[in-house]
Amino acid sequence: MFKHIKSDIRAVFDNDPAARSKFEVVFTYAGLHAIWAHRIAHSLYTRRWFTLARIVSQFSRFMTGVEIHPGARIGNRLFIDHGMGIVIGETCEIGDDVIIYQGVTLGGTGKEKGKRHPTVGNNVVIGSGAKVLGSFRIGDNSNIGSNAVVLREVPNNSTVVGNPGRVVKRNGERVSDRLDHTKMPDPLIDSLRFLQKEIEELREQMGNEDKQKAEQRRLESQQYIGDYEI
Repeated sequence: MFKHIKSDIRAVFDNDPAARSKFEVVFTYAGLHAIWAHRIAHSLYTRRWFTLARIVSQFSRFMTGVEIHPGARIGNRLFIDHGMGIVIGETCEIGDDVIIYQGVTLGGTGKEKGKRHPTVGNNVVIGSGAKVLGSFRIGDNSNIGSNAVVLREVPNNSTVVGNPGRVVKRNGERVSDRLDHTKMPDPLIDSLRFLQKEIEELREQMGNEDKQKAEQRRLESQQYIGDYEI
């Protein structure tokens, strides 16, 4: 238990440049409190004390703004930054060294039984407001962009953005700062830029055609004037 506590505190210092002292981290970081409360609730849940486990998790939700179902499995050194509005479902599994920002939902898509929530691999960053919905895996070393809606499996070493979420980088050059989840490619912006380029090319083509028609009319008028003079 104390080993987990030490590694959880270390994860805060590794991932949050605003962390100043252990005292501050222990007493003021709601995400850390939510993780510790979940460890207690999950222990009760595995002993089949379901109601007591839910009471602990709901009290933690009230105090921290982070809702983690007691049945969820969380790995080592999870870091929850700012935390408010995070929801983690019952059958969700989270690997080691994962970073989750505020407003993230790791949820299901229906009332199906069994495994219905995502499995998150190791070294994954999930940006603010992202929604990962369904029973599939987010591969190791992947980044989920802010406000992305992920509805299908993500391979290892991938970057996902957009709604619905699309893999825009895989096994490519890794972003130097894994915490900077704002500097990710946006496929919507890329599409708009492509359309703008197409419009400009069409305008240029139409302009050339207009010039050719104007030149042809000028030549025809000159020929007509020449024939008239003759």
